[in-house]
Amino acid sequence: MGGIKPFLTGRSFEETPLLVAVLTYMGYGILTIFGYLRDFLRDWKLEKCHLAREREEQKDFVPLYQDFENFYTRNLYMRIRDNWNRPIRSVPGAKMDLVERVTPDYNWTFEHTGKVLKDVINMGSYNYLGFAENTGTCADTASECTEKYGVGVCSTRQELGNIDKHEELEKLAARFLGVESSMVFGMGFATNSMNIPALMEKGCLILSDELNHASLVLGARLSGATIRVFKHNNMQSLEKLLRDAMVHGQPRTHRPWKKILILVEGIYSMEGSIVRLPEIIALKKKYKAYLYLDEAHSIGALGPRGRGVVDYFGLDPCDVDIMMGTFTKSFGAAGGYIGGKKELVDYLRLHSHSAVYATSMSPPITQQIITSMKCIMGEDGTTLGQERLCQLSENTTYFRRRLHEMGFIIYGNNDSPVVPLMLYMPAKIGAFGREMLKRNIGTVVVGFPATPIIESRARFCVSAAHTREMLDTFLSRNSKTKVRIVR
Repeated sequence: MGGIKPFLTGRSFEETPLLVAVLTYMGYGILTIFGYLRDFLRDWKLEKCHLAREREEQKDFVPLYQDFENFYTRNLYMRIRDNWNRPIRSVPGAKMDLVERVTPDYNWTFEHTGKVLKDVINMGSYNYLGFAENTGTCADTASECTEKYGVGVCSTRQELGNIDKHEELEKLAARFLGVESSMVFGMGFATNSMNIPALMEKGCLILSDELNHASLVLGARLSGATIRVFKHNNMQSLEKLLRDAMVHGQPRTHRPWKKILILVEGIYSMEGSIVRLPEIIALKKKYKAYLYLDEAHSIGALGPRGRGVVDYFGLDPCDVDIMMGTFTKSFGAAGGYIGGKKELVDYLRLHSHSAVYATSMSPPITQQIITSMKCIMGEDGTTLGQERLCQLSENTTYFRRRLHEMGFIIYGNNDSPVVPLMLYMPAKIGAFGREMLKRNIGTVVVGFPATPIIESRARFCVSAAHTREMLDTFLSRNSKTKVRIVR
């Protein structure tokens, strides 16, 4: 496999400047005070409340809504709601068309104006390799597949929903990952949330990174296993939990754990950080634990051959017990996969809720994945896949370097195409998204509770489909936006 690539953190995470942290807390404090004032006005019918609330006759019942979540939604989120759920009217490629909308009531409802914002530079979609397109080989083969198989199979894999395309994809995915066998699922979120409960149960221990995706968290909770959380990418924290698990065993009885499973991601989608996989594998072997690797954002986006974080570090895929990933990003499709030993996959075919009860993957989506995967592997007879991998790597390096030179605080590793740019203050979340759209740039802005309260950010996703001219256009327009936080 060659030498293992050293892990370089670079400027992964910079401390929040003290003044910025203080001003951010003050901003949230002011918003909270005004929120309580507006709630007071609503209680006295002086201001209309559009959000669902407990009815007066049910005030003594167990509440259906959590009060703080409702408070946050109606008083903070509603102020910047126009930055999300924007309707798209094109392929989510390097450029896209957005449907223009206005709000007559401060973001409670929206109305379409009938206008379309053309050629908006798309810096938010997970289209890492540019396969989200409506022309070319992928689109053509998907169209031909639709004509032959239709759009849906209307059954589960165990009944009449197992078509030859599914089996072709599973064999191809196993070769792509370098594992014995693989299984595909129609939904990426369910690949985690429905398969982890099939593997873990009461008496098992799950060690989960604190920044793991919601699908991993849900799957862990549904399993009934004991969950312990370690600090993000912190090997000392993980080893301490592993050592304690070996020494003390289960609570009260002190019996050995049935299984210990480490849950990590390849690239963390909100941080842009790459997992310390070589060190985690070393700990997993030392303490005889199992490793579950979620490569949703890293498969296709990392590594010289696009095989994800295992390829990036030059490791042996056999050292990862359960390889999971999704087809929703680099492959421009939908669904997810589990890869590993044949015994593992055969077991999941019988015991996974996602396999037994869920409808099979749509045939044209299956074909889209097959075609794009063969392109990445070079089995389509062209060098297009390798060219896209190189272009993504070059774009990522260039984009991160330029943002850093401009003085922005960015998170993540240098090779990660997920680029969080820190905004911090709550007022800047809405302002940044709106100002970018005025400059014909579509971005994703993120705040609490998806991030820590003082770490609001804009998250950019670099694509192989972006040209240098597009990135320069974005950077020049971004430099003129007056919401910048610099060192």
